[in-house]
Amino acid sequence: MAQARGLVKRYVKAFFKGFFVAVPVTVTFLDRVACVARVEGASMQPSLNPGGRQASDVVLLNHWSIRNYDVQRGDIVSLV
Repeated sequence: MAQARGLVKRYVKAFFKGFFVAVPVTVTFLDRVACVARVEGASMQPSLNPGGRQASDVVLLNHWSIRNYDVQRGDIVSLV
């Protein structure tokens, strides 16, 4: 029984150690590099959500290009 408790304690410790590393890395990535967003509604038709369907499209918002002023004609820009 003591061996099982030690094993559980070791796994919990490893989980929290990984958790406290993964959360800041994920938040930094989503804030600085790129994030995923859903496009809903008719505002972007016909490029996104073609045909008036009810499903939403998923897009990758590239923060890296905006920070480097690498925006070109034809790019879709999202403002929050």
